[in-house]
Amino acid sequence: MRLAAKGVTAILSILTIGAALTLPLSGAFAGDDKDTGNNVTEDQIVRALAPPKKPLTRGLSIGPQADPAPSAAETKLLQSVRGRATRSLSVSEREEIATVAKDKPNIDLEITFDYNSANISAKSMPSVQALGRALASPDLKGSTFVVAGHTDAAGGEGYNQDLSERRADSIKRYLVDKYSIPAADLVTVGYGKSKLKDPSQPMAEVNRRVQVVNMENKTTASK
Repeated sequence: MRLAAKGVTAILSILTIGAALTLPLSGAFAGDDKDTGNNVTEDQIVRALAPPKKPLTRGLSIGPQADPAPSAAETKLLQSVRGRATRSLSVSEREEIATVAKDKPNIDLEITFDYNSANISAKSMPSVQALGRALASPDLKGSTFVVAGHTDAAGGEGYNQDLSERRADSIKRYLVDKYSIPAADLVTVGYGKSKLKDPSQPMAEVNRRVQVVNMENKTTASK
């Protein structure tokens, strides 16, 4: 999925999040449902988040082309949000992130949480661990990732916004603690119920997710 543009692209949907990072934020209180058990592999995540490869010869148009160099505005935005607390992002900054992220490599991870909490469920832990291994791999290490949390339409806006942020933060903490991903390389953002993946079914679990977006591949850019 792509974060819808404000007119914006979700990311923890680690993200998160995610990828596109779907990480279900489940059920009765805007994100609490039964575990789906749909886990992805490290290889699937790497392939989804890897940037297009550069052509071997200048002017050669065969095969996928590399992403254009980030604009000055994109670079300024990333520099301003790297290392920031999720709750410190303004509405306009969240929308800017979504706009920039809409055309970036992304993946949605189906990750459930304990009832009415930000604790990652046991069934979804394999997907989070696969995400950690993928982001630490040579193919992705050094990139800046957005972990964007989303909920379905159940519950109030304030509750959903808070829950999406806490769950994106939960994924980030796990990745930093267990896989030594630099905290500044993980930009966590919550969108609550504002960017439903399937607006025609606002309560569907497909909307409860964390999207992970590869915003900038520093390793590739430095070569």
